[in-house]
This record gives sequence, C-alpha cells and structure tokens, in this order.
Amino acid sequence: MRIRTDGDYAYRCDAIERAADFYDCNKTKAIVSACDDIPLLVSAARRVLERDDLTDEQRREIAETLSTRVVSFEVETEISVDR
Repeated sequence: MRIRTDGDYAYRCDAIERAADFYDCNKTKAIVSACDDIPLLVSAARRVLERDDLTDEQRREIAETLSTRVVSFEVETEISVDR
C-alpha cells in the first residue's frame, strides 16, 4: 500500500510522523497502531458520553474535548412529555 504525501497530501507526512513519535515506532507500525486504536477510542468515548451520572453540560464539554478535525462527537438531549 502506498500513501501519497506529495502536493495537496503533504500534511499526511506530518501526521504520520506525529503518530510515529507518539507510538515511538516506525511509520508503518504507527499507521497500523492508529488504525487499530481509533475505533476502540471512539467506542470508549461514546460509552463515556452515554453514562447516566453525567450532566448534559458535562457531556457537552467531554464531547467538545474529544472531538478532532476528523471525528466529531455531539450530544443530543431528548425531552418528552406524557399527558
């Protein structure tokens, strides 16, 4: 597999190097590690945001903190009235 890092894709090189620094490994292992980790982290974040012991404000703050350029978390509040 090849990943283009020329021209409009030059930002990818920086992202891959940051991942390699973060994981303290080579670029290939960093990409694989990130691909393995991200779905697990997103799933964990969703579980945290669904906890019953958090206020709506806390959920919104957590969602904002965990959101990135690519992954965005939103909190919706449902209100129902029974008569």
